[in-house]
Amino acid sequence: MSEIRNLKPETLWRNFDDLTQVPRPSGLPEKVQKFLLDFAARVGVESYVDAGGNVVMRKPATPGYENRKTVLLQAHMDMVPQKTPDSNHNFETDPIVTHIVDGWVYANNTTLGADDGIGVAAIMAVMEDKTLKHGVVEALITRDEETGMYGVNEMPSGELHSDILMNLDSETWGKFVIGSAGGVDVTSTLEYKEVVNNEEAAVKVTLKGFRGGHSGLEINEGRANANKEMVRFVRNAVTELGVRLASWEGGNMRNAIPFKAEVVLALPHEKIAALKEMVARQKALIEDEFKGIEPNVEFFVEDVDKPASLVPVDVQEKLINAIYACHNGVLRMIPSYPDVVETSSNLAIIHIEPTKASIMILARSSREDMRDYIAAQLESCFNMIGMKTICSGQYGGWDPNPNSEILNLLKKVYKEQNGVEGIVQVDHAGLECSVILGKYPGMDVVSLGPTLRSPHTAKERLEIATVEPFWKLLVQTLEEIPVK
Repeated sequence: MSEIRNLKPETLWRNFDDLTQVPRPSGLPEKVQKFLLDFAARVGVESYVDAGGNVVMRKPATPGYENRKTVLLQAHMDMVPQKTPDSNHNFETDPIVTHIVDGWVYANNTTLGADDGIGVAAIMAVMEDKTLKHGVVEALITRDEETGMYGVNEMPSGELHSDILMNLDSETWGKFVIGSAGGVDVTSTLEYKEVVNNEEAAVKVTLKGFRGGHSGLEINEGRANANKEMVRFVRNAVTELGVRLASWEGGNMRNAIPFKAEVVLALPHEKIAALKEMVARQKALIEDEFKGIEPNVEFFVEDVDKPASLVPVDVQEKLINAIYACHNGVLRMIPSYPDVVETSSNLAIIHIEPTKASIMILARSSREDMRDYIAAQLESCFNMIGMKTICSGQYGGWDPNPNSEILNLLKKVYKEQNGVEGIVQVDHAGLECSVILGKYPGMDVVSLGPTLRSPHTAKERLEIATVEPFWKLLVQTLEEIPVK
């Protein structure tokens, strides 16, 4: 039995542990959808899967609370499938294995899935617990939030009846989020004719060990992007040694800062020693530039079989220049909230073969005009070398309402329970609230959650001490929801 099942509150942790046994990477919702429907049937609440693939649940009011405003509790069912290079975990079939270290719950060399499994578990606990007092409670557990908010974007209008939305996808206990960034997926592609490889030898150059992280919450922490660091090396290797590019693989999730990139290069035998020296120098430079931020840099060369074909020279040059020039990181902070990122981009995934290339970026902004501006900037960068660029999955930002009734109630209960004031903030991470508000504009909205760190990485962890007070806050707030 998992040790987390002994933690308090028991119902919430048991549900979270049950959820970790269900494979639920983004893009494969069927198992977790069935799990949630079976759970709802077992505890006796209404449930169904809507046209967007989201699971909706509905629990009637406690007797005497029928006149209270209806509350929608919202979380997402999918998780980011990241693991360490030495892990054999299969996210499509294997359960997440958890363990506790120094007051935090971790997974074994994979993402934990507390983003947003802990929010789902809290919803399940509310649906299951017959001792709670509340008005009608609806639940919306969305599909594929991490890869483009597809479920909430495809959610039909008119099926929910809530006055209040409490999103349970925030990651710092004691902070109430009242605004978040919008985003857009930028994808650039190029096809070309391969050329025969006439070089004598080939090597694979691997750069890894970076911290990676959430491309919204941690984009301003100065962490290294493996694709941006690799292009510095590749450009120098082409210029100084005349190497040829056969392939490039970097990053695997749009919303995760890439922690690994590898390239296959072709070159004469006599230049391999010089290439290895260049790698050693670049490694030392990276370690110096990111001192105190990236302590585990690995940069090394391996001999590989000679590839039959290469990227054409002219295309190679254009791709390297465009990747080098591509914006990555923070573009602007919010003028009225100078500690919060307004606009950013994450050069997330690079896939280059001898015949085609694709580059995938997630751009974020709390302003729609700046979201469109940075998307156009990225599009211009890659269009200049003849790539076809598509912007998709756009979603708007969530404008803050500091006078929110549910916010003020949460702040009141939080202070009563904890003796200190809660913190109100705007996040750069994209939350589904903005899309829900677009379909249900009358809802009063806030986001909250226990403390979670390093989401979207194999070091993802959940702070145990924050889960029980989070639950107590949720329970009392539901009981004190005002009348309609």
